[in-house]
Amino acid sequence: MIEFGHLSHVGLRRELNEDTYFGDAELGLWLVADGMGGHEFGEVASALARDAVVREVRAGRSLTDAIRRADEDIIRHSRQRAESLPMGTTVVALRIQDHRFELAWVGDSRAYLWNGQLRQLSSDHSYVQELIDQGAITAEQARAHPHRNVVTQALGVTDPQNLKVEALSGELKPGQQLLLCSDGLTEEVDDAGIAALLARTELTAQECVDHLVSAALDGGGSDNVTVLLLRRV
Repeated sequence: MIEFGHLSHVGLRRELNEDTYFGDAELGLWLVADGMGGHEFGEVASALARDAVVREVRAGRSLTDAIRRADEDIIRHSRQRAESLPMGTTVVALRIQDHRFELAWVGDSRAYLWNGQLRQLSSDHSYVQELIDQGAITAEQARAHPHRNVVTQALGVTDPQNLKVEALSGELKPGQQLLLCSDGLTEEVDDAGIAALLARTELTAQECVDHLVSAALDGGGSDNVTVLLLRRV
C-alpha cells in the first residue's frame, strides 16, 4: 500500500503558481513540473507537460518516451502561438508497479529516497551542478551561487536532439519514502532539514508534506513550492 501526500503553494514572492503536479495511485504515476517563462507561459508549459505525460503513460509508453512527447507538445504549442518569449518546464516523474519504481526527469526538480537516511536520486540539470561536477564549487557554495536557478535542460527550451531525459529504477521497500519536489522547496530547505521531517514517522505523509511546505515558506518562500511524498506502508 502507498500512502501519498501532496501540496503546491504559490510562495511568498510570486503572483502565479507555475508549478503543477499529478498523482494517481491507480495509474501508479506521480509527477512535478516547474514552469518557466513570462506572461503566464510557465503555467501553460507545466500543464502541457503534465497532460502529455499522463496521456502517454495511459497509452502504455515509458516515462522517458512520455516526457519526450511532452517536449514535442510544448514546442508545437509555442510555434502555434508564434510568441517571441520561449516557455519551458522542468519535470520529475515517477511510476510504481509491483513495488518497483521508474524515475525520469529533466531540469532541477528533484526526487529523493528516504530509507532511514536521505538520498537524492535525481541529478540537477543546472549550471551550478555542472560546477559541482567539475570540482569548481562545493554543494554548500552552490546554495548561495548567483546563478543557482539556471537550468541547462528544460522541456520546450532545449533542442530536442540535445534533450537529456535521465532515468533510473529501483524498489520501494516497506517503510521507505519517495519525495518529488520543485526547487521552491530545495531553495529554502537543505537536505538536513528535509531529512529531519521525513524521519518523523509519527506524521502522516500529508502532515509531512504540510510541514515541508511550511518550512519552505518560513525560509523565505522565494518561489512556488510543490511537494509530493509517497510512503510504502
